[in-house]
Amino acid sequence: MISYKQSIEILKKSKIFIKNETVVIDNCLNRVTANSVKSKTNNPSADNSAFDGFVIRSSETKNLSKKNKKLFKILGIIAAGDKPKNKKYKKFQTFEVMTGGLIPKGFDTIIPIEQIVFYPNKKNPKYILIDKKVNKHQHIRFKGSDYKKNDFIIKKGTILQSNHVLALKSLGIKKIQVKKKPNVLFFSSGNEITDQEKIPNWKVRNSNSHYIKSIGKNFLFNFSYGGILRDKHEKFFEKKLKKLTTSKIDMIITSGAVSAGKFDYIPRIINKLKLSNYFKSVAIRPGKPILFAKIRGVQKVIFGLPGNPISSAACFRFFVYPYLENILGLEKEKPLKAILKNKFIKKKDFTRFVKSKINTTQNGKLEIEVLKGQESFKVQSFVKSNIWAMFPSGKSKFKRGEIVDCFVPNHPNKILF
Repeated sequence: MISYKQSIEILKKSKIFIKNETVVIDNCLNRVTANSVKSKTNNPSADNSAFDGFVIRSSETKNLSKKNKKLFKILGIIAAGDKPKNKKYKKFQTFEVMTGGLIPKGFDTIIPIEQIVFYPNKKNPKYILIDKKVNKHQHIRFKGSDYKKNDFIIKKGTILQSNHVLALKSLGIKKIQVKKKPNVLFFSSGNEITDQEKIPNWKVRNSNSHYIKSIGKNFLFNFSYGGILRDKHEKFFEKKLKKLTTSKIDMIITSGAVSAGKFDYIPRIINKLKLSNYFKSVAIRPGKPILFAKIRGVQKVIFGLPGNPISSAACFRFFVYPYLENILGLEKEKPLKAILKNKFIKKKDFTRFVKSKINTTQNGKLEIEVLKGQESFKVQSFVKSNIWAMFPSGKSKFKRGEIVDCFVPNHPNKILF
């Protein structure tokens, strides 16, 4: 049995290659950028008004005062979307400019509409009256002040979210290169597993496959279901596994049949393959029997998750997630840091993944509470939880007030940073 830290090092060394593909921006959500993305244009594309107001040349107000007022002739209105006006204009002239309207050539500042004095009156304005010096560059959005051409928008290895979609669309980018989604094939196992709605008390509903499938809908992989491996399916699984080594499947995940029972044949079958990296049993709770194997000579890996629902969920979060992040080129995940609300005791040499609840205190600090019902078969505490707390090996007692590493259950923490 190896430590959690050792198992993660093996996963890092067992990286498989995932190709790139180009997708339209409308289909890029939750995909990982294969390259850094640069702006192809300036944003804003030209100087424009940040307010509804009147545009003038500030130099023409240099000597103005209450005693030395000046009328500026109104030439017209410039709305957002109007073609730019690039003619030469006489002194002491102005345009009314709506928010987003382009600044005419030679003009350099905006007076907000609320500050305008009209002449002869507001109902029939011909001029605006200015009686003070107006500073240059007031209320103007300058060309390229948000993004200049060739500025980086998104760096390589970013999980694309809705804010990225907005930026890419704003900057006229239609397509983007992303990592292909790894193809995951999932098998449940055990005579007790069933997809029936009404079941006798010797059967167990098939929840693990549906849990992982639901994550796949909003995350980084394509999910397909291989069915239920029964206790007598040892030879069937062996044949299936050999065929899959030449398929488009990147990752095979099983749930159950990885421990030391009579019908736990999955490790035995996997060890018949030519493997380059392998481990089975890690000093963790829940999920100690977890298995990992990389098949030599092909870009395929296998994860054998425990059968208990919470063990399976924990092992997916702390083994499969980090592996997916690594092969897709994401940066190492950073834990959230939270203050422990209640004490926790565990075996010193084991890493524990603990169903917990995170809240914000009145003074704005993150605080986690370890929930009751940590057994791997108990689903109720998992429903009540909103965070995994990780208690590392090397220490058995954790006191109230200590800082604990936390991980969001159904997506990587990096989306939050």
